[in-house]
Amino acid sequence: MNTSDFDFTLAPDLIAQHPARVRSQSRLLDGRVAPATDRIFSALPSLLQAGDLLVFNDTEVIKARLFGEKATGGKLELLVERVLDNCEVVAHLRVSKKPQIGAVLRMAGAGGGVGREGGFSATLLGRAGNQGELFLFRFSADPYALMAQHGHVPLPPYIERLKGSAIEHADNPEDAARYQTVFAKHPGAVAAPTAALHFDADVLQALSQKGVQTASITLHVGAGTFQPMKTAKIEDHVMHHERYAIPPATLAAISDCKARGGRVVAVGTTTVRALESYAQTQQLSGDTNIFITPGFRFQMVDLLLTNFHLPKSTLLMLVSAFSGRDHIMQLYAHAIANRYRFFSYGDAMLLDRQGRT
Repeated sequence: MNTSDFDFTLAPDLIAQHPARVRSQSRLLDGRVAPATDRIFSALPSLLQAGDLLVFNDTEVIKARLFGEKATGGKLELLVERVLDNCEVVAHLRVSKKPQIGAVLRMAGAGGGVGREGGFSATLLGRAGNQGELFLFRFSADPYALMAQHGHVPLPPYIERLKGSAIEHADNPEDAARYQTVFAKHPGAVAAPTAALHFDADVLQALSQKGVQTASITLHVGAGTFQPMKTAKIEDHVMHHERYAIPPATLAAISDCKARGGRVVAVGTTTVRALESYAQTQQLSGDTNIFITPGFRFQMVDLLLTNFHLPKSTLLMLVSAFSGRDHIMQLYAHAIANRYRFFSYGDAMLLDRQGRT
């Protein structure tokens, strides 16, 4: 198939720049049948059945965006993609001229200038990534602690916040609170599992009272989730890698759900990727670069709760594989015509798996 088969036109003002005032008061498009039905997210418990199982991604977004300078004074930005052992990290690097291997970068914190007390150093060790698009650094102390102290919330590129030099600004408190799920547990993501951002205590309580059960997986969402497709044919695309882990208790909950005739409801495409990776490999944890496109045979997931995704993106292809491309494009047309809010801080939709009986 062609990448252009998954394109659509979106007015810039439909890209949500801020979250809904209340998490569960975002909109929810029930796209399981035609015609689609417009709802509010807090109605989700009424759309599910006792015995269904919601599976969440409990990853925690880290403050992965860091600012600093080279020894020459040139400004730079790091976006940490993954933390390794021995204070090493794999990161994206934005700088006018790439430093040499062995260069020591001077990094500093949110709201403070480079070189002030409390900053740290990052030594460039080499290239990383499938195609050398990433960089390997060694930080001068524990990366998680340094990011917690000095980092910025790694908002997606389509959310515009800062004017001028970002190093001169503190994070928006709204983003620090809302670009994170209420059940975030395991640090490691550089992007939020956005379908889960709509859940709050009231919705979780209503689901429990309905008899809907919950379980979790962990998939640390990488920045590659925002990378545009650069190939004309989707089969030529090189998929990014992400780490996942599935607790044995979650597998047992899924087995019990299916045995009693319940439905497994994946909260977000990241949960789908983790569960379907397990179905293919039987590995409870590891790296996955699974690329789900139309024709994929789903083995684990029955329903999918998801936000609206970027044009020509791998995630749009995943939801098209799940519910059928034509149906998805009709739902997107409905959402655009009815001014749903798109992308990370946007609204959600509920989908049924194509051909599910």
